[in-house]
Amino acid sequence: MKQTQNHKEKHHKKLRVLFFFCLSLLLVSAQQPSTTDTAKYFDPEGIPTESQKQLIDSLTKSANDNIRKGQFSKALLAAQNSLELSRSLRDYDLIGNCLNKIATVHYYRGEYFDALFYFDESISAYKQAGNIKGMASATNNKGAIYYYLGNLLKALEHYKGALMLSETLADKENSVASIRNNMAGIYVKLGDYENAMSHFQMAKSTYDRIGDKKNLSQVINGIGEIYLKKHQYQEARSYFDQALHLAKQIDDQQRILEALLSLGEIEEHQGNLKEALSLYDQSLDLSQQINNPLYRAKAQIALGSVSLKRDAIAQAIAHCQDGLDGGEHLKSITVQKQACDCLYDAYKSSGMNSSALVYLEKSIALNDSLHAKQTADAVLQMQFEKQLLLDSMAHVEEQKKLELSHQEDIRKKEKQRNIFIIIGVFLILLAVAIWSRLNYVRKSKLTLQKEKDRSEHLLLNILPEDIAEELKEKGYVNAQNFESAAILFTDFKSFTETASRLSPEDLVQELNICFKAFDIILDQYRIEKIKTIGDAYMAAGGVPRADADAVKNTILTALDMQDFMMRRKAQNMATSRPSFDMRVGIHVGPIVAGIVGVKKFQYDIWGDTVNTASRMESNGEIGKVNISQATYLLVQNESDLTFDFRGRIQAKGKGEVEMYFVAKRAPEALQPIEEMQMAST
Repeated sequence: MKQTQNHKEKHHKKLRVLFFFCLSLLLVSAQQPSTTDTAKYFDPEGIPTESQKQLIDSLTKSANDNIRKGQFSKALLAAQNSLELSRSLRDYDLIGNCLNKIATVHYYRGEYFDALFYFDESISAYKQAGNIKGMASATNNKGAIYYYLGNLLKALEHYKGALMLSETLADKENSVASIRNNMAGIYVKLGDYENAMSHFQMAKSTYDRIGDKKNLSQVINGIGEIYLKKHQYQEARSYFDQALHLAKQIDDQQRILEALLSLGEIEEHQGNLKEALSLYDQSLDLSQQINNPLYRAKAQIALGSVSLKRDAIAQAIAHCQDGLDGGEHLKSITVQKQACDCLYDAYKSSGMNSSALVYLEKSIALNDSLHAKQTADAVLQMQFEKQLLLDSMAHVEEQKKLELSHQEDIRKKEKQRNIFIIIGVFLILLAVAIWSRLNYVRKSKLTLQKEKDRSEHLLLNILPEDIAEELKEKGYVNAQNFESAAILFTDFKSFTETASRLSPEDLVQELNICFKAFDIILDQYRIEKIKTIGDAYMAAGGVPRADADAVKNTILTALDMQDFMMRRKAQNMATSRPSFDMRVGIHVGPIVAGIVGVKKFQYDIWGDTVNTASRMESNGEIGKVNISQATYLLVQNESDLTFDFRGRIQAKGKGEVEMYFVAKRAPEALQPIEEMQMAST
């Protein structure tokens, strides 16, 4: 009976592989083998042969072509089917490539948290395959995303990691050039154009030599940006023309869009408004074709600026308002400020002073935010320069010490050659012994520091930072009372039924994908993860530190969780994989938090608020966020949230409780990036 069951499972597995194989054939160009030729991809038992790798390569090429054309849905489907086939072969190199491609597609679609997640997954696959080049590429791409999200320190951390990996490669030129290109972007952000130009030129030299037109276009465009910022328009135009020419040769729509917008800016600065208007119109059309919301907003603001200069006030207001809407949707402070400045000038020119004042106040508020960010960037630049100076001084001091020691040895030998030969030998032996000892101590300290850092990281991954510090200092943690904390519970509906349709390995993998995404979302909103219990996930806002925005941030966290689960379900349905439906509940009230016991420490919370939050989850609905009356009263005036009163609902152990469904008033985009230097694998 057991053999019959195993035979059925093996047969079903073969049928699944055959299904994905046939589906993938439909996505490849018309030159792929017809149905009468597909037998050559399988042996008589139905097991995939090496020819399947050729099909995976074809699907990857199809994904690349669709990315260049801006057809991201097709690209994602091709990459997902390629991933399924790669997993059937258990080829971790191919799996890493497919995950890297999926991450790239999510980036171009503006789904930056998904992109970070899949880059992490690709690094794990590359690590299993021992593919250092792939690990370096994905790490570099993560750094680029963090850079454009405005987290320069996090970006720099990833660039350094990618550089260390790339330096171990035999063919390291391309990888190192890509990282230098990204480092140049940081220097441009800091206004250090000299260092930026130096890194760009080194990367350009490499790409010129190996004939990499795609990355060469990217670097040349970056050099043009430096000249544009320095108002050297003739030099800037020359580089942008080169970048546009190369981008058209390889049909890279994103690079064409960037070059057109930059050329339009030059024409506007030089007073050629008709030519600028034409270039901005082309930029707007192309940004809509490839579905790039950031550049669409930039093009609208540019068109508004030119329209204002041509006294077309109504057109200027329409364009700039569209640009402002896009900037708010993307949460881009820079784009919003440019749009507000444009609207202020337009309304002021039309004599509508009250409207102009509204946008002037918005511009001032946005400028304050930008100023805070620029201050942080300036501090980072000072840290760079300080480290370089310290390194230089240490090197000079070391050279000076060596020179003095050498001169002293010569002087002593000249005075008493015979005696000091013995003393010299003794000193040399002593110096070697001391150096060996110091070197041993240094290495031991480094080893101990690494272990300490690893332990610190592990402890901080288990406990909140404040709690971990208190535990290290006192050996125990005092319980804390919180008068108001937002408790979030999630649970997968029909988990047992859905889990029964997955293998144990696939079940754990699916749970890991969901919970890992939840962890990333929690970090974004500063919400503390408490624990997972089976398929349930528990988090709290306003602990271990009180936060005035904790309740709203907890609700936004829950909404983003549901949004991720719906997109994950759509992805699984596209590949006929089982998926989970989720309920989420939130309640606000007093709790007690702390650690109990002396082994396997866990930060936990207690109180009736926790029980009520659990009832909010169990009485919720799939795909929605259910909140209590107490929670509603704290956020009822939030303009970007909507509420659906459900009435009084019977809750186990609580009687009748007033409940609400909460949702966003309009779809909220993830963090923007203004342009990204992506490395190819």
